Amino acid sequence: MKRRDVIKGLSILPIGGVVGASQAATAAPANDFDYPSFLGTTETLHTMTGPLKAGPEVYQSIGVEPIINCRGTFTIIGASVELPEVRAAMEYACRYFVQLDELALGVGKRLSEITGAEWGMVSSGCAAGMKHVTAACVTGGNPEKLIRIPDLSGFEKTEVIIPRSSRNVYDHALRNIGVKIITVDSIEELEKAISSRTAMIYLMSHDNPGPDPMSVENIAKIAKPKNVPILVDAAAEILTIPNVHLQKGATVVAYSGGKAIRGPQCAGLLLGDKNLLMSAWQASAPHHGPGRDNKVGREEVMGMLAAVETWVKRDHQSEYKTWLSYLDTIKKRVTKINGVQTTLREPTGLGNRTPVLTVSWDPAKLNIIGQEVANELAQTKPRIAMSVGGPRSGAPDQNFTSVSISSWMMQPGNDKVVADRLYEVLARKRSPRATTMKAPVTDITGRWDATIEFFNSTSSHTLNIEKQDGNWLQGSHKGDFAVRDMAGSIEGDQIKFRSTYRATADGITFTFSGKVYGDTMTGDIHMGEYLTAKFTAKKYTYPTMHEPIMVPVGPPLSS
Repeated sequence: MKRRDVIKGLSILPIGGVVGASQAATAAPANDFDYPSFLGTTETLHTMTGPLKAGPEVYQSIGVEPIINCRGTFTIIGASVELPEVRAAMEYACRYFVQLDELALGVGKRLSEITGAEWGMVSSGCAAGMKHVTAACVTGGNPEKLIRIPDLSGFEKTEVIIPRSSRNVYDHALRNIGVKIITVDSIEELEKAISSRTAMIYLMSHDNPGPDPMSVENIAKIAKPKNVPILVDAAAEILTIPNVHLQKGATVVAYSGGKAIRGPQCAGLLLGDKNLLMSAWQASAPHHGPGRDNKVGREEVMGMLAAVETWVKRDHQSEYKTWLSYLDTIKKRVTKINGVQTTLREPTGLGNRTPVLTVSWDPAKLNIIGQEVANELAQTKPRIAMSVGGPRSGAPDQNFTSVSISSWMMQPGNDKVVADRLYEVLARKRSPRATTMKAPVTDITGRWDATIEFFNSTSSHTLNIEKQDGNWLQGSHKGDFAVRDMAGSIEGDQIKFRSTYRATADGITFTFSGKVYGDTMTGDIHMGEYLTAKFTAKKYTYPTMHEPIMVPVGPPLSS
């Protein structure tokens, strides 16, 4: 799984928030936090709140139930667990004051010594670092230009070139500077796109085996003679020393601090050209300008440095064996269930290098599908976050369903809890799944004028149900900016349908669920990471018009 593959996975997170498991259930290593023992029985989530209580149940004290992370370094569920060395550095760093420019110089030099890169910089996350580097390429370190961003009128460098295969939701960070994005599909197009206006080339690290026409090496052969910087986004990759991307010709490489490196979640790491990174530091907080809103504290700076210091000392092979042992515990438990099978995947690339266990079964035999398993584990205590698979998703048969468990963010003791919980859910006796759907109460084909209620605004959309084939619906959804296909179902008076608004390298899925009565539909819209909205739709009644239409003959004689 590459860093940006997580984007594809967001849509399969169980509805109702992010999947998870009680951190009361996250037993930690020795000398780490003391977590309370796991709950002995599965409990439904509750929302009791009270005053904040610092301690093992700090989240529960305000009514928030933590999770066991079997998904990976997703930001939305906390990414990684900071190393003890990181927390120690941050604890001491927060006790003293320091001049931040002096700190940046000291840390930059030390990062250079550890990694072999010319210079290093700590940002407030990988995306923020990408934003700062873009500002540096646009301004050249000239503060008179910096404080004008995002108005680039009069600037010489205003364009960023991105291969189409590297376009992704994170390139918003680049666009925040106000640059024009030039998307190219080939190395020939990239060469032609470079001009005096080119500020930078941005590449997402794909980490693909085999020849790649749009590789860093090939692009560097074109860009370097023209003094065009190359920024490589390697957010979820392991740290390579010496750095593989810089060796291949990148000018700067950007990492997430709180993923594989296990530094502060709100920190990022930039390595590469010193002059460019000094300009990037100039464009970040504590300095004013476009990067002031991306402040990184002295604590995070020292925590990130501690993570890199520790990276070169960690026993990575031993850690990997531990991750494999977690999955082996789960495999041995769940394969005792007749019909349950497992497959182990061990990625060898730089990104998201974690073993993943896929647990699969025939839903016709166990009477449950992967999404239902993930939903139950997500919404009952102890909460467990895991991915959902489907046909051909690591299963031995295309008709199998599955869940997948990523082990690198699991903590000691999690494996037994996950094994027991997954066994209990899969082994439970269930009645056969219903093979027929309840008949629709009505035919809802036609145009529906919908009012969408967002958090603090409303929009008028149009839902066109163009075809109703028994329980199944097809049509279109006209939103604020585009018309897109829509499909779903009606069972009794319950409706469900879905559409996806797609923008370049981005998209939002609208999942409607609700009830129809007469000429009205009401319900909720689930929008994934963008949370929820409400809708009310009225069926449009076309006016009755029996009026003959005269077709004009010749040009008009008046206007």
